[in-house]
Amino acid sequence: MFRKVILSSSLCFALLLTVLFPIKVNALSQESITAPSAVLMETSTGKILFEKNSHEQRPCASVTKVMTLLLVFEAIDSGKLSLDDTITASEHAASMGGSDIWLENGETMSADDMIKATVVASANDAAVALAEHISGSEDAFVEQMNNRAKELKMNDTVFKNCNGLDEEGHVTSANDVAVMSRELMKHEKIFDYTSIWLDNLRGGKTQIVNTNKLLKTYNGITGLKTGTTNDAGCCMAASATRGNVSLVAVVLGCKTGKERFSDAAALLDYGFANISVKELTLPDDMPKQMKINGGMKESVKLRCDVSSSIVIDKSSTAEIKTKIDLPESIDAPVKEDQKIGTLTYSVNNKEVKVCDITAMESIEKTSFGAVFSVLFNSLIAL
Repeated sequence: MFRKVILSSSLCFALLLTVLFPIKVNALSQESITAPSAVLMETSTGKILFEKNSHEQRPCASVTKVMTLLLVFEAIDSGKLSLDDTITASEHAASMGGSDIWLENGETMSADDMIKATVVASANDAAVALAEHISGSEDAFVEQMNNRAKELKMNDTVFKNCNGLDEEGHVTSANDVAVMSRELMKHEKIFDYTSIWLDNLRGGKTQIVNTNKLLKTYNGITGLKTGTTNDAGCCMAASATRGNVSLVAVVLGCKTGKERFSDAAALLDYGFANISVKELTLPDDMPKQMKINGGMKESVKLRCDVSSSIVIDKSSTAEIKTKIDLPESIDAPVKEDQKIGTLTYSVNNKEVKVCDITAMESIEKTSFGAVFSVLFNSLIAL
């Protein structure tokens, strides 16, 4: 009986401590991530949720192929490349070492199979063959990779090749990998390849297995790319989606493949446990038009594009509030797409998104010539 009383008292005391000092079960420290460099990003907004030495320049092995694949899919979108195109392996492409599909000089494959080999088997030779087909040479393609990196403001990145084999000066950062991964993920066709676990090439003669082991173990995993070399260690950009939350976790420089996958899973777990994504909508009191002073029309129609989302802490109960800043009227002339005012979204009194309110049409200032033109056109219509 005495032991039961002590046990009950201990449980009550523990419960009291939990209420007074709640345990942060979803916390994530830099020490708990073994990778020397890491980033977790929510991809619809690009918001960084966790970072550890995120701008440290490091080699990233075959994660380099994220940029290669981005350029491949942009070539497909522009019509420069078709999945049915026949690609011929050059002597240079066939000479690649590391992971490959043993292309022979002069061997042909469809672009579809070359992409599959690059994504699933991380084939260095297939990546080079794609690069040469698109740009004429690997060097020209690498120049295009670096130009695209600059456009994406990947300031920590310098590419020396298209497949990630160790080469002096070939560096990036966890932050930049997340940026290019997010851009690649906008091309949803990539997931047709990154979701493949087992497939074959050459009419069944060559079997390929995905290097991303999270495909078999992690709920919601969608991709994206692994990489391992002596200089880079074990690296990964892991993408996953649950509901309307889409994340990419980047880990660079892990000592083992096991650490790479456990780190990536821990980062993804942290994101899914702690954030939600809310799609922004126009408030009910958003004006549809505004009065025009001295114009050929009495009012101008208004437009506000809010096709975006924001990231909110799951534990937050705060509502998304809106503030409309518009004048009562505006003087003519008005140009189409002219900024008239702003719509501001805030959470906990902190601005999270500001959208421009613009004119949907151009309206001329009232003048004799403008009035005469309208009357003349009306008479012709009669």
